[in-house]
Amino acid sequence: MQFNTLILGAGAAGMMCAAHAGPGTLVIDHAKSPGEKIRISGGGRCNFTNMYTEPENFLSGNPHFCKSALSRYTQWDFVDLVTRHGIAYHEKTLGQLFCDGKSLQIIQMLRAETDKAGAQLWLNTSVQDVSHDGSRFAVKLEQDGQTKVLNTKHLVLATGGKSIPAMGATGLAYDIARQFGHEVTDTRPALVPLTFTDKRFAPLSGTATPAHVSNTHIGFDEAVLFTHRGLSGPAILQISSYWQEGETISLDLDPQGQLLRALQEQRQVSGRKQLSTELSRHLPANLVEHISGHIPLVGNLADQSDAALAQIVGGLRDWQLTPSGSEGYRTAEVTLGGVDTDGLSSKTMMSKTVPGLYAIGEAVDVTGWLGGYNFQWAWSSGWAAGQAIRNG
Repeated sequence: MQFNTLILGAGAAGMMCAAHAGPGTLVIDHAKSPGEKIRISGGGRCNFTNMYTEPENFLSGNPHFCKSALSRYTQWDFVDLVTRHGIAYHEKTLGQLFCDGKSLQIIQMLRAETDKAGAQLWLNTSVQDVSHDGSRFAVKLEQDGQTKVLNTKHLVLATGGKSIPAMGATGLAYDIARQFGHEVTDTRPALVPLTFTDKRFAPLSGTATPAHVSNTHIGFDEAVLFTHRGLSGPAILQISSYWQEGETISLDLDPQGQLLRALQEQRQVSGRKQLSTELSRHLPANLVEHISGHIPLVGNLADQSDAALAQIVGGLRDWQLTPSGSEGYRTAEVTLGGVDTDGLSSKTMMSKTVPGLYAIGEAVDVTGWLGGYNFQWAWSSGWAAGQAIRNG
């Protein structure tokens, strides 16, 4: 069977590429439905892009690689597509755009675009073998117990990374890339909760608070969620992409820097109040109780000098913690690392050494922050590859 383009993976990047790659395009996926990661994203409402997308919101061995695709297919181009399909959306926080309805709307939109482009979609289809004769690829597939061999001029790796293996993630794109001589950078879970083997935060499970979470590289101002296993929430997921095992992170529980002044002012009017009681007006009470095991929080407000209050607040603003590890690929939203960008064209996403071989989306060593950035990379890189194929 002959095709002009075969796209491995019917996720965000793969379907976006199919919508632009031109005639003779086939998309295959091992799953029974397309866009499964889209479906579960954003609590079922799909955080489909971010209004403030910039290259600085992405991690990569080459921080310049993502610039071309992101600048040629922007967040506003995707918002325009969403609007043309009549999908209502809203900004949640920090430029994050979500569907008012269900994430299924984004999948339906992409299906409509691929149908309009004439692309075919085969589900429940797995890759058994890939070869190249110098001009075309031969791909051996298994579908419903039957073996098929397809020949194609263009082969697009859009199978994502290793995150959420329960949905079938395997790192297939990395294996195929290596087969054709491409380097793959070290990969690890990203946007993932951090764990503590002693389960010290189990009594706080479900408690959340605003914080500034940082390490020696970067810091994020968002919520922290305490769990049975350790720490989660947006700020922790963000820092996890920059965290290395054995490294200490710092939690600032007073990210607005107002706590010391508030305690000093309250001391003037309610000096007989317990220090822990007053702190519980600013932080969750059970968190204050937990912290009292590490920072002395005894006595009345009136008993605390300015120096004593400053020392207490200083401890709350630089709570040093060393996670044991992360929850791993099981719950990671994305995979950090991937197909090395040195071997790809930043304009077309095509291999520099194997004509017709492309890698897009999460399969590539480009990883976005939490908040819609990874979807935007999928749209932009998928569009770039699709345009190159159609116009090549």
